[in-house]
This record gives sequence, structure tokens and C-alpha cells, in this order.
Amino acid sequence: MALDHNPIQGGHDDHDHGDDIDLIEEGTTPAAAATKESPDQAWRTYAPAAISLALLLGGIGFDRYAESWFKDPVWRGPVRLIWYVVAYLPVGWPVLKRAWSSIRNGDVFTEFFLMGVATLGAFGIREYPEGVAVMLFYTIGELFQDAAVLRARRSIKALLDVRPDEVTLLRNGQAQTVKAAAVSVGEVIQIKAGERVGLDGTLRSVSGTFDTAALTGESVPRTIEKGEAVLAGMINRQSVVEMDVTTPYQDSKLSRILKLVQQATGRKAQTQEFIARFAKIYTPAICGLALLITLVPYFVVADYQFRDWLYRGLVFLVIGCPCALVISIPLGYFGGIGAGSKQGILFKGSVFLDLMTQLKTVVMDKTGTMTKGVFKVQEVKPVGIDATELARLTAALESQSTHPVATALIEHARVHVGEKGYETVTVENVEEISGHGLKGTVDGKEMLAGNAKLLRKFNVSFDEALTQIPFTIVMTAINGVFAGYFTIADEVKADAADAVKRLKADGIRTVMLSGDKAAVVEAVAKQVGVDEWHGDLLPEDKVREVERLKAQQATNSKAKLAFVGDGVNDAPVVALADVGIAMGGLGSDATIETADVIIQNDEPAKIATAVAIGRATRRIVWQNITLSMVVKAIVLILGAGGLATMWEAVFADVGVAMLAILNAVRVQNLTFK
Repeated sequence: MALDHNPIQGGHDDHDHGDDIDLIEEGTTPAAAATKESPDQAWRTYAPAAISLALLLGGIGFDRYAESWFKDPVWRGPVRLIWYVVAYLPVGWPVLKRAWSSIRNGDVFTEFFLMGVATLGAFGIREYPEGVAVMLFYTIGELFQDAAVLRARRSIKALLDVRPDEVTLLRNGQAQTVKAAAVSVGEVIQIKAGERVGLDGTLRSVSGTFDTAALTGESVPRTIEKGEAVLAGMINRQSVVEMDVTTPYQDSKLSRILKLVQQATGRKAQTQEFIARFAKIYTPAICGLALLITLVPYFVVADYQFRDWLYRGLVFLVIGCPCALVISIPLGYFGGIGAGSKQGILFKGSVFLDLMTQLKTVVMDKTGTMTKGVFKVQEVKPVGIDATELARLTAALESQSTHPVATALIEHARVHVGEKGYETVTVENVEEISGHGLKGTVDGKEMLAGNAKLLRKFNVSFDEALTQIPFTIVMTAINGVFAGYFTIADEVKADAADAVKRLKADGIRTVMLSGDKAAVVEAVAKQVGVDEWHGDLLPEDKVREVERLKAQQATNSKAKLAFVGDGVNDAPVVALADVGIAMGGLGSDATIETADVIIQNDEPAKIATAVAIGRATRRIVWQNITLSMVVKAIVLILGAGGLATMWEAVFADVGVAMLAILNAVRVQNLTFK
């Protein structure tokens, strides 16, 4: 069925796909491992269903028009049976093999056995098209589900590992490119501007500016001084620097993140599909009752006729055929997946639609998830100078820097001063003071722009209370006098507060985890209204927090937890959560491919929409289950009493299936906020 990720077609393994992440051979790149399935293998996977569909349609055409096409009714003889057997085998044989394998292992009443009995029973009473169609629909549902899972697992291998394979090693004063895994602890490597760090170590140069978002999710690039730690995965944002290697390649921070993803994927909760559990009761019950209907009357009916009671037993078996369930349940989930796509939400499997209905806790990252991940001037506080003039002079000085904070100030000036307003200012003698800010002559005035340390360095007095503001502050001074400040922060997304409000209305607890400063996280958390928040977290800290939150609701086996993130650092917790949700527009490839649900337009409110779609889908699926079982129960009783013929049996099977299909299609037409 659609909720089972075990493949039934050739070309796939029978083991759980959660183990696939460990199958990259040593010496093979992830990209190569992810693309090993050749076009020939893909054809072998999908060809059986295509062949069966073509033969089924041809057989139905012959059933309808054969007598008008041929004077000799040869079609109604053995030719018809052979035709449908040939149509059945491509999709039916793999299922029958799985059923036989399960029986040999002591597990008789599986979904494979259920499908085998149902379809062979249809052949037994000459309902050949139905036997082929039921198995074909079952197979197509399996193929769609399995293809999505396999594609996601292959993509994890291809996109997750962002560690650079090579680094620039300095030996005897000479730079040489070597494999990162071949570098020993204590050696010196060089990192060029824009290059990603391949190993953990300590900075050898005086200072450097690094983008740490891949590891901590911190929104502001960090200035690292000589002797401080530099971690694999960071990106050097300025000049060439050198560092001493302190950790082997396989033990680097980024390597540990990759291991966490593998472990978390293995621990991901598995939801058994309904039909597999139901079959353990339903299948033996139907088969047993059909057998009893055929044989028991021999002992209690005076004029017992075996052929008559065998016919009743077969009618009972056909009525019990789970066609409505087999077709409508996966179609209902596919409808839910389609409804999600219309809303910009991608569900990577129907199981996650179910899990969305069981969410009790939603944990979310801050930067890029609840905020835009883009720096913006939030407030300007001038002292003794016009705000526009302060913006013009500051932007002119900051135009000499490539720092993201400088970019935000320049963009602010373009909006409030004019595109060329700050470029007409004369800027001279600019000096960048590492870890502090900029000093220079602007329009003949001595100007400072940077943090509190910069102003203290030049003995400029200011209100020390400003240092308690949680966001990034650029303080300015003109001719040795404090001239005001700018607050710069990552802007909260417009629908973030609404997203939290809707989740709370659904009875879902909200938690925010971030690698950003605790004060910044607290300010954003209060703005959007989450119930709990934690900052200053590394990836392993996030894992521990999610494990703690899962343990808190462990007493309720149906309570599930979702994590929403967008950066590489979020990949381990996205994989660990019962439902991993990724912001797909700006999110990292690793997190997107690890996630179970992707919000393609980066809107937090879509999290609540995904919950609504999951609930609507589950409601329609259970309507179909109820419809199927109630109608079947009534007709089963009539069939056992000899009051139902094959016509009633076909209605109970095919007719109810059609009604269930029409109901399942409704989910795609529902309106979601």
C-alpha cells in the first residue's frame, strides 16, 4: 500500500531505506553513489506496470468488441484467460513471491497475501479484468511511494556532504593542494577568501571574519582572533588566513554533523500503514469465513450441494476483496499530497500526512525559518545630527567594507538618502580595525563606525546601556563625539507570528532553537509568541534539546514532534524529528533532502496549513474506510445467506471503490488558509 516504503518491483532492495545512507562505498563520491540507478534499471522498475496496463486496456477492449470483430468467438475461450494471466504476471508475480516468502518466514497474513488471495479469487470466478486491475493499482501506488523515498535517500547522499575534499597545506613555506583526510594534527593550512574551511583548528593569523551559519545558524559573521577555534564548514569572508589543524578530518565538527544525520535517520519513527495492521485480522477472517460458508453447511443442510455453497463462498470472497481500500486509501493520500503542492508544500510520503495530524510540539529554527536571513537596519538613533545625514556619512564610510553589516547600512542609505547620495561624499584614510569597525575621514570629519569596543578604544563616551540591546549595533562618532547608532537585525517574516498563533490554536506547543545569541533569540521569540526558546546552541545542542522534548511527550505514543529548519546545521535535528520540515526556497540542500516535508515558498504559516491538509486527508481516508467496511459488511451478510449474487458482489467491490475514489479526489479541491 501507499504507506509502505518496502518496494515490490525489481530493481529495489527489500531492506529498509533508512539504512541506505550508510551504503556509500569508501572512495566513492556521494554524487556518484546517488546516481547509480541507470536508465536501464529505471525501465525494469516501471516497465511491469506499463505492460500490465496496456494488456489490461487491450483485454477490456476485446471483452467489449471481440464478438463484433471476430465471427468465431475464440476470445471467450482459453485465449481470454491466457491474455489476462499474461497481463497479471508482471505486477502480480513479485507480490506473490513476497507473499510466499513471508509465509515461509512464518508471517502468513501480510498485505501481500491479502492482495494475492483477492486477485486470484477474482480469477477463480472469471473476473479476470478485476483481478489484474486491483493488483495493478496496488503496484502503481507502491511505485509512486517507493520512488519518492528512494529519490530522497539518494539526494541525502549526494547533497549532504559539504566538506571540501581538498585543502591548501603549507609545508616548508610552500603551498600545496592535498586531500583533507591526509592532513595531520599540528600542520598548517591556508584558507583563501570565500573558501570553506575543511578541518577544525585554531587561527594562526591575527584575525579573520567567518560565516558560521553552516554550524551554528548564527546570522552575523563572526570575527575570530588569533588562537581562537576555527571549525570545518565555516567560510572565510575576507583576506587569506592561516590556521593550525587540531582535529583529524574524520572527527571535525562537520563530520560529526554528518554522523548525527545518519544516526537520526536510523532513529526516525516508523509508522505502520493501516492496511498492513488491518490485514492481520481482516484477511484470515474473510478467508476463514469463506471456507466455513463452503464446508459447514455439509453438516447442517439436508440437500447440501457443494457447487452451490462453493459459489457462495467465492461470492463472499469477492465481496471481501479490499478493492475500495486498495485504491481509495492511496488515492486519498495522493490527493493530500496534491493539495499540499498547490499550497507550496511538498510531502515526501503519505505517512507524513498522517504524522502531521499527531503533532503536539513544533520546534523551529530562527534564522531563515522564522526570520528572512537578511540583515536590515531596524532603527536609527541620531544624536546632534539629522538621521538622513548620519545615514549618508556612515554609508560612505561603510562602502569601504564588504561586511554584511556594511551592506545593510549601504542599502538603508540607498532607500533613505538616494541611490548616489552617499557616493558623492569624500572618504579618505580608511582603516579597518579588526573586530572593532572602521575609522576614516569623511567629508573632512574624523569618523568612527563600529561596535562599543571601537568607541572605547578612541575614548568616545556613550551610554553603556546601549550594549544591552540584543541586536547588532553600529555606533558612530564624528570628531570624537558620539553621533548616534543603528540597530541591525534579521527581519522577522511577516507571517511568523500568525504561524505560531495558528499552531497554538491547534493545540500544538511551539519551541524556538537557534545558534544565534540568546538575547537575539529571546527578542524574536517574544515577537512571534513561541512558548519556549533557547539560544547559543551548536548542532549537537539542538539534538539534545529535541531528544529532551521528545522524552517529555514519550508517555503519549501518538504525540509527535516536528522540527522546522533551513541550514546545514539543522539537518541532524530535521532527521531526528518525527516530522522534519525544511524551508525549501532558501534552505540548504542537505536540510531539504533530509526533510520529510518541504515548505517551498519559505512561509512559516504553511506549517499550520500542512497540519490542516494532513487532518483533512486523514478525515477523508477514514470516511472511505468506514464506507467500504459498512457496505461490505451488509453485502457479506447477504452473500453468506445466498441473497447476493455476483452483481451485488461486484457492486460491493467495484462500486464502493468508485464512490471512495470520488470522495478521495475531494481533498484536492478543498480550500486551505
